[in-house]
Amino acid sequence: MWTEKYSPKKIVDVVGQSKAIEEIETWIKSWKSGKKALLFHGPPGVGKTSLVIALGREKNLDLIELNASNYRTAFQINEVIGKSIKQMSLFKNGKIFLIDEIDGLTGREDRGGVSELIKIIKESNYPIVLTTNNIWDQNIRSLKEHCQIIEFKKISYWDMIKRLQYICNQENITCSSDIIKILAKRSEGDLRSAMNDLETLSRDRNEITLDNLESLSQREREENIFDVLKIIFKTKSATAAKLSINNVDKDPEEIFTWIEQNIINEYEKPEEIAKAYDAISKADLFRSRIKIKQEYKFLKYMIDMMTSGVALSKKEMYRKFSRYRYPDKIKTLGSTKKEREEDNLMIQELSNNLHCSTKKVKTHFMPYLRTWNSKI
Repeated sequence: MWTEKYSPKKIVDVVGQSKAIEEIETWIKSWKSGKKALLFHGPPGVGKTSLVIALGREKNLDLIELNASNYRTAFQINEVIGKSIKQMSLFKNGKIFLIDEIDGLTGREDRGGVSELIKIIKESNYPIVLTTNNIWDQNIRSLKEHCQIIEFKKISYWDMIKRLQYICNQENITCSSDIIKILAKRSEGDLRSAMNDLETLSRDRNEITLDNLESLSQREREENIFDVLKIIFKTKSATAAKLSINNVDKDPEEIFTWIEQNIINEYEKPEEIAKAYDAISKADLFRSRIKIKQEYKFLKYMIDMMTSGVALSKKEMYRKFSRYRYPDKIKTLGSTKKEREEDNLMIQELSNNLHCSTKKVKTHFMPYLRTWNSKI
């Protein structure tokens, strides 16, 4: 994937974030134990994670990364990084911790997650960087007091054009300035999205024309799920597949549905299709365990199987354009929303009047009521 191939190797390679680069260099030079963490905030695809990764490479630091959406409770966060923040790095100059999507610490199951992060920041022997798309999220209000906040702006139109043109030159692709300008404009400041579009258009061709742009439908920024699917189905890297869902504005269960729906649209060989569905079925087992037992420790295994598992099911990347479909399940739930809301109100009322659980109403009474209604 070009997002990996052309990822920044040094912090000066990060596009369009000169102020953020200056601040992180000053911060890392003066960092000492107990100092505030850095909190990067800004829209997806603007280099928040890339800058930390590049910093780790340049300074020869071990990068310890986790996604706060996957490790929500105080216990989980402490298990993953609690001990590591005090242990020495064996082979490198030190460590740096990257905790993505801290605005993912939401809901009752996350109680204690923010306070544990604050404790870790105060006690850490190594620098910590946090990222969020939404700096105004109420769940991280207390956490912000222990952070130095740095804003990442959308990549400027001209910086975007310059980077896309550089990639075309490196890949020996003929692409007019008009097409590059269209890609830069439609990406709305998201460089990762623009690079994915350029890679899709260039597949199996050395020249990109205006006619080729028709294969890319216009999309809103919240529809970045198509970029996620593109990475999972095209990459052979387990890490790239897993990290692809970090910045999309959808929960893992919805992403699971999108992947399940589109396996057959991408893979063609029967053995690869079977292997992909085997991986997604194992993810489904973990998903069921999470729902039934509320055991969120299995979320990371669900994500591994539905991203890396599906990505590694193919032997080679399919060099074709695939039109990914909106999941039928989500369409059905949307079209029956009003009907289901009416059913839930009826079930709740019957539960109150019959002095039994809603589950019993669904299994014992609703089938008869539906039969009776159909006869009327």
